[in-house]
Amino acid sequence: MQEKLLITGAGGQLGAVLTLKLQETFGNDHVIATDLYPKVGFRGHFEILDATDYEKLESIVIKHKITQIYHLAAILSASGEKNPPKTWDLNMKTFINVLEVSRIHGVSKVFYPSSIAVFGENAPKENIPQNQSLLPATIYGVSKVAGENWANYYHQKYDLDVRSLRYPGVIGHESLPGGGTTDYAVDIFYKALNNEPFECFLSHSTLLPMIYMEDAIRATIKLMEAPKKNITIRSSYNISGMSFNPNQLFLMIRKTYPEFTITYKPDFRQLIADTWPNSIEDSIAANDWGWNPKYDLESMTSQMIKNLKLKQ
Repeated sequence: MQEKLLITGAGGQLGAVLTLKLQETFGNDHVIATDLYPKVGFRGHFEILDATDYEKLESIVIKHKITQIYHLAAILSASGEKNPPKTWDLNMKTFINVLEVSRIHGVSKVFYPSSIAVFGENAPKENIPQNQSLLPATIYGVSKVAGENWANYYHQKYDLDVRSLRYPGVIGHESLPGGGTTDYAVDIFYKALNNEPFECFLSHSTLLPMIYMEDAIRATIKLMEAPKKNITIRSSYNISGMSFNPNQLFLMIRKTYPEFTITYKPDFRQLIADTWPNSIEDSIAANDWGWNPKYDLESMTSQMIKNLKLKQ
């Protein structure tokens, strides 16, 4: 059967990169990218979609005979705290729409992105296990926990093949920060390359799990390509890339830009970050579908600087 893929939130930080990679794999004609607003310069097939609109989502699925949905539309952690009811409504309604349209119209696979935001202050800081109880401190995290449970429910009740990853903070050169608590680790590179001082909204010692965009995309595709019988986690898989704090990242960037300066002015995002773990234990992902990150702090920093220089 010829696969036809639908991506919601294709204009976001992760969505834009994943869309291009899926187009390379399946061909432009077999990937339908959607978002709330037109995407200037977006190659391939693009449609405007408000994923809270079930009828419009359904019409696109029927029209293009969609077989897989990658559901990336969401309000992120820091942005979500500004309007919790709106964040809950959008994050939940869009995912339930995706699950229902997939169940009714025979979509074979659904990808749902979860996050380290599902963890809370009750969790251990180091090597947080897959089956840790989840008590998140943000409405974004609350919505992601609920989404994990919806994913598991639809698999158990309807045998819908929903797969999910708990992403650490994603660092990529392809787009600007999008409202997440870990986005300082993207913005800092732009400031360094532009010879501007950087004011960090987290403290210098805030250690958080991160992942380079290339690894995040590779993990997503490896998970979705794995045989169904290999998938043992139907909530969301822990995955890890690297862990560092703002000072460690700053010092790594200073090796290339010795005049670069940083100051620290923690804001409300510090309270969010303080509830998240320092590192992630991901042996189940490694055992089930061969997950293994390629990038560490040094190699990630090198790639970020190299690719952002090309854009200047």
